[in-house]
Amino acid sequence: MKIEINKNVLEHMLVNCQNFIDKKDSSSITSHVLLVSEDNSFKIKATDYEIGIFMQTSNYKSIQDGKASANGKKILDMVKVLKDDDVTLEVVDDNLIIIQRDTKYKLAMFNTEEYPEFPTTENKSKFEINPMDFLQSIKKISPAIDTNNPKYELNGALIDLKNNKVNFVGTDTKRLALVTLEESIEKDISLIIPKKAIGEIQKLFFDEMKIFYDENIMIVKSENFTFFTKLINGKYPDYERIIPQNTNYQLTINKEKMVDHLKQISIVSNEMKITFNNDSIVFESLSEDSGEGKTKLDYICNLPESIFINVNSRYILDFLANIDESEFTLEYNDSTLPFLLKSNNFITIVMPIIR
Repeated sequence: MKIEINKNVLEHMLVNCQNFIDKKDSSSITSHVLLVSEDNSFKIKATDYEIGIFMQTSNYKSIQDGKASANGKKILDMVKVLKDDDVTLEVVDDNLIIIQRDTKYKLAMFNTEEYPEFPTTENKSKFEINPMDFLQSIKKISPAIDTNNPKYELNGALIDLKNNKVNFVGTDTKRLALVTLEESIEKDISLIIPKKAIGEIQKLFFDEMKIFYDENIMIVKSENFTFFTKLINGKYPDYERIIPQNTNYQLTINKEKMVDHLKQISIVSNEMKITFNNDSIVFESLSEDSGEGKTKLDYICNLPESIFINVNSRYILDFLANIDESEFTLEYNDSTLPFLLKSNNFITIVMPIIR
């Protein structure tokens, strides 16, 4: 292989590979990226077996087609310090040579034939959805996804396809976030996507995506990117059972004012007591270890009696950060029961702090 490619194009592709390579074990082939020139296209692949990315560009010059591999971190470090000009990549005696003017680097290659195969879309179902709807939905539920739960299935997002609806669900057992979209579904299936994969999808894709899946793999494609992730095997909790079907109180609250007062008290403590009176909402810190805080929002709640919740304010702030509307609904039954935050097709159920 011998090619010429602009430094910035190459660097951009290599940057996108970094979260997909194994940085701990440099002896593993998954610490390398696979570089391929064929059919008037330059491709880079990276995978740690669990997730993978495949990028391509036609913005290069092929002198001789072929394949190469290189340590993903080292080649990026080398390319970063080069000038904004063309770079030559060439395979010589099982080494990858990187040349620009008077600068020359050499990296040992692994056997490119041993590089892991990427899954294909063949025999996989296709998931038709508006890309922005998909990306916004996973963004809304991401804060609620757990990161280190012994029940491994909770360390991912559930995409539940059934009854011509798509439910996006995340939970850390203290709260549950749910977005529902009306969509035509090819077949009912539940997919649990690792949280790491969700983060990469949000970085890589914008206004174009095609989604393919089976019981074990999900593939997301655009014109220049192909991403895959292994799915989490496991049984997700029955999230629909957790959603309150009836509530005694429904309050419509201004988002901006709520955020302002929550942040005032969260400076002292995230754990706070929120009391809803007939004509005001009072916010008080629960923990006295780091100080005390109290503030009042004049707000007509039209309640027959005062009610309160003890809560981690971060859960409410995460919800409010992901809604566009100026108002939201809080639904409540009792201070010891989960309460509901709602905005259009997005809801979050929050467990109160019991004291």
